[in-house]
Amino acid sequence: MTVLAFLRENARWVGGAFLMNYFTAFGQTYFISLSAGDIRAEYGLSHGDFGLIYMGATLLSAATLTRLGRIVDHRSVVQVVFLVMPLLALACLLMAFSQWIFLLFIALYMLRLFGQGMMSHIAVTAMGRWFNAMRGRAVSFSSLGLQTAEASFPLIFVAVSGLVGWRGSWVAAAALTLAVGLPLIIALMRVEREPQSAATGHKVQIAPRDWTRGEVLRDPLFWAILAVFLAPPFIGTTIFFHQVYMVELRGWTLEMFAGSFFLMSISSLAAMLATGVMVDRFSSVAVMPFMLLPIAAACLIIGVSGAEWTPFLFMPLIGCSMGASGTLNGSLWPELYGARHLGSIRAVVIAAIVFSTAVGPGLTGYLIDAGVFYPGQIAAMGLVSLALAVLMAGLRRRLLKRAGA
Repeated sequence: MTVLAFLRENARWVGGAFLMNYFTAFGQTYFISLSAGDIRAEYGLSHGDFGLIYMGATLLSAATLTRLGRIVDHRSVVQVVFLVMPLLALACLLMAFSQWIFLLFIALYMLRLFGQGMMSHIAVTAMGRWFNAMRGRAVSFSSLGLQTAEASFPLIFVAVSGLVGWRGSWVAAAALTLAVGLPLIIALMRVEREPQSAATGHKVQIAPRDWTRGEVLRDPLFWAILAVFLAPPFIGTTIFFHQVYMVELRGWTLEMFAGSFFLMSISSLAAMLATGVMVDRFSSVAVMPFMLLPIAAACLIIGVSGAEWTPFLFMPLIGCSMGASGTLNGSLWPELYGARHLGSIRAVVIAAIVFSTAVGPGLTGYLIDAGVFYPGQIAAMGLVSLALAVLMAGLRRRLLKRAGA
C-alpha cells in the first residue's frame, strides 16, 4: 500500500491521533517555559525554586500516570478523551488565575499529567492497537503532531501574550482545547478502527500472546528495552535545559545555538517517517538496535568539540534518534507483548520517560555544582547510549523470537 493510499483510507484515525499529539503542547516543557519568567516574577521564585516545583510536579504526574494510564484498556478512546481534555483545559485555567504557589504546583502537575502524559499515551496506544501491518506508518504520521505543535505554538503564544498577557494566553489555551481540540478529536475517533492485515484484509495476531502488565514488569528484557527508550528524552532534556551554560562554556552565541534547532526538527521529522516505513517492512525489533547510534555520536561530538559548526552537526543527530524513538515507542510494545493490556504497559513506559525528563536536568545540574565538567558528562551519556545499542544488537535474536517474527 502506498503512503497516499494509506493516508486516504485511514485519515480520520491518524488525524485524530495527530491532534491528540498536537494538544500535548500545553503540558510540554518548551511551552510551559515560555511563561517561566513571568511566573518567577509574580510568585517571587528563583530559578532553583521554580525548577524544584516543576520537578516535583513532573515526578508526581509520572507516578499517577502508571495507574491512570490503565484506563485506556477498559474505556474507549472517546470516553478517555472526554475525561482528559476538560481536565487539561482546567489546568490551563489554573495557570491563568492562580495566585498561590500551591495552586501553581497543582496546575503544573495537571498540565504534565493530562498534557504531556495522557494525551500522547492515548494517541500512541490507539495507533498501536488499531493498526497491525501499517503500525509503523500510523505511529509516525500521527506523531507529526508533536513536531507541528513545537513549530507553531511558541510563536502563537508570543503573539497572543503580547495582546492579552501571559495569563490571558493560558485562558486562550483552555478555550482552544475545549472549543477546537475536543470536538474535532471526538468527531474523528468516535468510530474505532478494526486492525487488519494490509495483504489479506483479515485480522492478524499482534504477538504470540497478550502479556499482562505484571508479567511484563517481571520480564528482564522489558527493562533492557526501557533503558534504550529513556536515553533520548534524558539526554535531550538535559542538553536543552542547560543550553545557556553550554553556550557559555563553548564560547558560542545563544542566537547561533538557537539557529541549529530547526535542523533537529527537520531530521526528527525525516527519521520518524523513515522509521515508520522500515518498521512496516522489517519489524520494530529489527530496527531497534540502530536507534541510539546517532545520539551517541552527537554526545561524543559535544564532549570533544567546541567549534562553532558543532551544533549544526550534533543537533540533526539528536533529532534522528528522537524521531526514531517516537515511532518505535509506539510500534514495538504490541509486537512483543500484544495489544490487550497495551494501555497498562505503555503507562509504565510513558511514566518512566516523564520521570527521566525530570531527573536528567536535576542530576546533571548537581554534578555541575560539584565541579564535574559538563561536556564530559554528555560524552559519558554518549558512551552509555553506545553500550545500550550494542546490548540491543545482542538481544535482537531473542526479541525476534519473542515477537514471533
